[in-house]
Amino acid sequence: MKDGKTIAALIVAAGRGSRLARDRGDLPKQYLDLAGLPVLARTIMAFADHEAVDHLLAVIAQEDAAHYAALPIASGGKVLAPVVGGATRQVSVLRGLEALVRLSPDLVLIHDGARPIVPASVIDGVIDALANADAVLPATPVIDTIKRSSDGRTVGGTEDRTQLFAAQTPQGFAFARILALHRKAEAFTDGFTDDTAIAEWAGMPVALAPGSPDNIKITLPGDLDRAAQILRGARRMQTRIGQGYDVHPFVPGDAVVLGGVRIAHDKRLMGHSDADAGLHVLTDALLGALAEGDIGTHFPPGEEKWRGEPSETFLRFAAERVRARGGRIVNLDLTIIAERPRIGPHVSAMRDAIARICGIAVERVSVKATTSEKMGFVGREEGIATMGVASVELPE
Repeated sequence: MKDGKTIAALIVAAGRGSRLARDRGDLPKQYLDLAGLPVLARTIMAFADHEAVDHLLAVIAQEDAAHYAALPIASGGKVLAPVVGGATRQVSVLRGLEALVRLSPDLVLIHDGARPIVPASVIDGVIDALANADAVLPATPVIDTIKRSSDGRTVGGTEDRTQLFAAQTPQGFAFARILALHRKAEAFTDGFTDDTAIAEWAGMPVALAPGSPDNIKITLPGDLDRAAQILRGARRMQTRIGQGYDVHPFVPGDAVVLGGVRIAHDKRLMGHSDADAGLHVLTDALLGALAEGDIGTHFPPGEEKWRGEPSETFLRFAAERVRARGGRIVNLDLTIIAERPRIGPHVSAMRDAIARICGIAVERVSVKATTSEKMGFVGREEGIATMGVASVELPE
């Protein structure tokens, strides 16, 4: 029970997740899309939405500041501004704990940012166990038979699995005690893989609390698929398809903006905003899938405040509307029809920009280009046409 004690949640998300990043365009795993939301956003929401948690602080890598700022999470209130971590997990946790000192919480829950679907029951169990302990580890019994091998080639023995448990997070502690131990551990060693290992090193008893098989850590590519399946198992989803079509004429200028990328050209596209016909059609496609009108419904071209507005404002709005309805973007497909400028050299940058704006993995974004074989207004280089298709999943 909370019993009037203040509780802070410390989300450790400064790692690079290199095993998964290599397969996902080098985007750190905590910012990859998971059923329509970045992994870290889901992790933070699990604690921000928990009524027993008073403060929430994320520890991130310096180079991920822009990724974190783009997360669709409410700032302020219990969610504090993030702090920058260090070269190891232990250093990152210590920096987070030091940042919480000014708040003087009674208890702290230290959680891996890559465990995005931690059940509230696990958080409850850790908090309850802290009523009688200064250190608590949520864990699940090991089911498989575990073999020991010293060389990785031959079996040296069989472990007693009745005494083995798989460690999870959040790991709960009396704040003052774990802070003191982390400060002490920094001066002696830096090889701890979790925070209860530091408690064990210092001789502090660690109580067990029930973990959950759903509280998985995203480490390998298959873990994202497994997590998505767990989330889908909790609700029935329906697939929606939306499409968009847009044209913009050329006027004298020095560049066009398409798919979030500025391309040098001897003309520009005419429009009330920045005239990014690529982002416009994807906005319409997403809004169409939601049956929520089109870009003009939400951003009327006659309103002066939208003059010159970057079109990523519109696309980000549409993506956030999908998330607000509990859905996720499955994929986006953009086709650009133009004689000039050449689109091919910019496709990769466009995919990256669209993925960033929508908060999804780049492999969910397709950008293609074609010409009209010199026919029609596109063939005469009077303008550009675009077509877009969006697939989303929404709760039934």
